[in-house]
Amino acid sequence: MRQMIEFQHGALSDLRVLELGTLLAGPFCGQLLGDMGAEVIKIEPPKQGDPMRVWGRQKHGEPSLWWPVVARNKKSITLDLRQPAGQQVLKELIGKADFLLENFRPGTMEKWGLDYETLASINPRLIMIRVSGYGQTGPYAHRAGFGAVGEAMGGLRYVVGDPSTPPSRVGISIGDSLAATFACLGALSALHYRERTGKGQVVDSAIYEAVLAMMESLITEYDKAGYIRERTGAILPNVAPSNVYPTQEGWVLIAANQDTVFKRLCEAMGEPELAQRPEYLNHQARGAHQRELDERIAKWTADLSTEKVLELMERHGVPAGLIYRPPDMLKDPQFAARHAIVSVKHPAFGELKMQNVAPKLSATPGGIRAPAPELGQHNEEVYGRLMQLAPERIAELAAQGVI
Repeated sequence: MRQMIEFQHGALSDLRVLELGTLLAGPFCGQLLGDMGAEVIKIEPPKQGDPMRVWGRQKHGEPSLWWPVVARNKKSITLDLRQPAGQQVLKELIGKADFLLENFRPGTMEKWGLDYETLASINPRLIMIRVSGYGQTGPYAHRAGFGAVGEAMGGLRYVVGDPSTPPSRVGISIGDSLAATFACLGALSALHYRERTGKGQVVDSAIYEAVLAMMESLITEYDKAGYIRERTGAILPNVAPSNVYPTQEGWVLIAANQDTVFKRLCEAMGEPELAQRPEYLNHQARGAHQRELDERIAKWTADLSTEKVLELMERHGVPAGLIYRPPDMLKDPQFAARHAIVSVKHPAFGELKMQNVAPKLSATPGGIRAPAPELGQHNEEVYGRLMQLAPERIAELAAQGVI
């Protein structure tokens, strides 16, 4: 393993990740680790690469605009893991890795002779990060499990959308991203354990369980009260006021559901006495009269400009804001002050704007050190430097279709 004294490029800059995953659930975990400084070596099938290279919005004939985000801070090498020779190469790389990240269907790694027991016999400190639809065990483990299915099974899809429509999606691949985020959390927890014991382990992140973990008191409410959450559009039942309200030219989100904050909202509306009325006196009372309270607030905001509503909310300390789209983010001073969006140099696009690394660390901040790689861009570097293969051997493996 590499030893580094200073962490000049992120807190994880002394760690190496071998990323085998494709599409999003695995690679987003790799992105998170790479953003915090880890050396992420993305291993892709020769010639075709990760399908994410062509997914997402793009102009005709140009590369994907999603790939530069999820593949930033990574190196790309090609390797055919279906070939015994490719499996042997991976085993040699395992000895030099801290993490192995994969999101194949459970059983695939075992079929290739790359199960954890085998890999741990080569490198007992290895932490294997496994992301899948249903986890590595249980009656559904063998099933194909995309993020959409995990979102549905985990309970999210049922509660998203308007009650007048069928269950909806959030608008992003939230199931995949949640599973990847929990996988990253598990990986760093396993890393801490390894620091104490010297032993690696398996991190098993299932998409449906990651979604379920975010579902607040959904299960408990049903277990003890027989309550099933339904789709409620822009509100949460019995949490009021917290909604999107019309203005003269648009919409403003106002969240004043805490007692003291609601009092400040009433003062901003010029009706301080509302906060003392029995039907609005506390959280439970406002929840029971949610619809009429929202209608009262909407009638007030509709006569004001968006700018005026926001000015009043800020003056009275009431949480409020606009519903942003990309143009709003790019011109907002808060985004600019914290460098939440950055420009990254890219060989195909010149400059690309994208979200920055989160969260921010004061002593060892992460960052975007490199754009998304071309397929196999780092073959010579990794196979030559890391494995010390001679150029002739690298050329031989390439001719055999192994790399």
